[in-house]
Parts: sequence; structure tokens; C-alpha cells
Amino acid sequence: MENNKRIRRKRYSGNYPKKFEEKYKEQNPLKYEDTIQKVMEKGNTPAGMHRPIMVDEIITFFDIKPNQIGLDLTLGFGGHTKEMLQRLNHTGHLHGIDQDPIELVKTKERLESFGYTSSDFTVHHLNFKDFNQTNVKGFDFILADLGVSSMQIDDPSRGFTFREDGPLDLRMNPNQGVPAYIRLLELSESEIRGMLIENADEVYAKEISKEIILERQKGNLCETTKAFYNVIAQALKDVSINIYEDELKKAATRTFQALRIDVNSEYEVLFELLDKLPNYLNPGGKVAILSFHSGEDRLVKKAFKHFYNNGIYSQINGPLIPSKDEVYHNPRARSAKLRTAIKF
Repeated sequence: MENNKRIRRKRYSGNYPKKFEEKYKEQNPLKYEDTIQKVMEKGNTPAGMHRPIMVDEIITFFDIKPNQIGLDLTLGFGGHTKEMLQRLNHTGHLHGIDQDPIELVKTKERLESFGYTSSDFTVHHLNFKDFNQTNVKGFDFILADLGVSSMQIDDPSRGFTFREDGPLDLRMNPNQGVPAYIRLLELSESEIRGMLIENADEVYAKEISKEIILERQKGNLCETTKAFYNVIAQALKDVSINIYEDELKKAATRTFQALRIDVNSEYEVLFELLDKLPNYLNPGGKVAILSFHSGEDRLVKKAFKHFYNNGIYSQINGPLIPSKDEVYHNPRARSAKLRTAIKF
């Protein structure tokens, strides 16, 4: 006889869930709106969703008109996309790109739940450097938000965070390339040190790269986020006890960032994107790019200036930063920089 007994959800201790898998209400924002509101009022981002950054500034810059054709290069949770669709008001068309196959399906369903159909938008499972594969010849506005989505950061199974243990993966598309712990096996000590400096300006790059190799020689492969975090902690063992905890948190954040950039070839991909953009903007077309660390911002700034000096962009602006109020309500916005350009 088949057992149809209902399996009860595991209870968590305390008033609020702490682990990602326990935050089932936060991961279902359409069903549990009251819970979502309470989480955001505390200045937190609910697990399983992403809060779009600098929406007002971006929408004001685009000044979207009926029947325009737009492109969101980093669809993510769809927050920016939803705002742009509202301005188009069922005219024109918006294309959304994301290389994450897990979140892409969820976001498409979410946008459809708001009443938008295939007449309003099309999603594409692509790396944003391949946006030309949408076969659209020209766009009136293009947005790229280069930050990692909160859904990826908060889910320990994706390996983007050291707050909870999970596989050290860090791939935006888990179906392509090799996970981060395999990538660490491929790099020499000097290559790891260079990666940490170039991708994150890591001040403890020498100590961390040396410790990674020492652990590797012992047969410890750093297959999980906590194991990798512990290697970083050991590398900083000589740091003064008065500042150790703060320095470790910063160093771990920077090291995970540097490794993520390397695993996903983010600089190479961004360079290719920036080089293609002007060819797919209509006359007067606008592009807005949100970056979150100095390496990205330098590439955007350099590309925009190059095309401005060559008479392709009529104006470039930035960087704009989020308001104090936005940072207060959404701390993950604090490092954002927005640069914009308009094509002649």
C-alpha cells in the first residue's frame, strides 16, 4: 500500500529561519508578500530574490518611449526588466538575457505572472557577450547589471558564499566550464597570487596563494566553501588579533570575488560585450552599466571614453552612485557605480 502521509516541513529554532533551505517564505515572494516586506524593512534582501539597484536613475536616463526595443543583458530576478516593461506598457519589445539556466526559467514565469506575454518580452539563455544571437539589429536602450544576483549569493548550493557550507563552484552557468575548486588545481602559486591582485586588489594575495598551495600539497582540495574559507583564515594567522576578524571577512569576500571572476572569465566577457555594444545601438540609443568593483568600472570607463573620443558616443556620464537612502534600505547597493552613454 502506498504511503501518502504528508511530510511536515522541518521546523527551525528561534523566531526567524537562519539557513537558506528553511527560508521557504522568502523564496516564494508572490505568495508571502507580508514576510518579504518585513525582511526588506530591516534592510535585508529576502533569500531567493534580488532587489534591483538604482532603478530610478536608470529609468530616468532611458526615458523609455512607446514601441521602443530594449535589452536587459542581465535578467536575473527581473526587477529592472519589470520596470522597463511597465514603461513600454505592452508596446515595443524587451529582450532579456541570462546565462543562469536555473534562474532564467523562474524569472520568465514571474514576469508572466505580472501579465506580460511573449508579445512583450523574450528571454534568451545566453552569455551576455553573445547578445547578437538575439538577431535584433538595433536596440533603443540596453542595460547591464554586472553584480551577482542575490539568489546566487544566498543559495549555498551555488558556492558563491562562505556564510553557509556548500560546493566551491562559483559558476554562473553550472552546466559550463569547471567549478572553482578544480580551477584552483590548475593554477600555480604565482598565477593564484596574480589572480587575487588583478581581480580583487587582495592585500593578502601572497599569504593566501601560498596557503592554497600548501593545502594542495597535503591533499586538501578545498572542495567546499567552508574548507576554502578556513584556508584563507589560516593564511591570515599572523594578522593582529585586534583586527583579525574584520580583515578575514574582507579578505574572504575579495578572494571569493577574484576566484568567481576567473572561473567565469568575467573580464574577457565584459571586454567583448563593451566592444560590440555600439554596433547594436540605434542612433540615439542609450546604454547603462552598473558595476560593483574597480576592475569592472575601469573597463567600462575606458570603453565608453574610447567610443566617445572616436565620435561614436555623443555623451558619456558617470559614475553615479546610489543614494544614502537606497544604501540604508539595501546595503548590497553600497558599492554600485552607474555609467551611461548615448550613441550619435
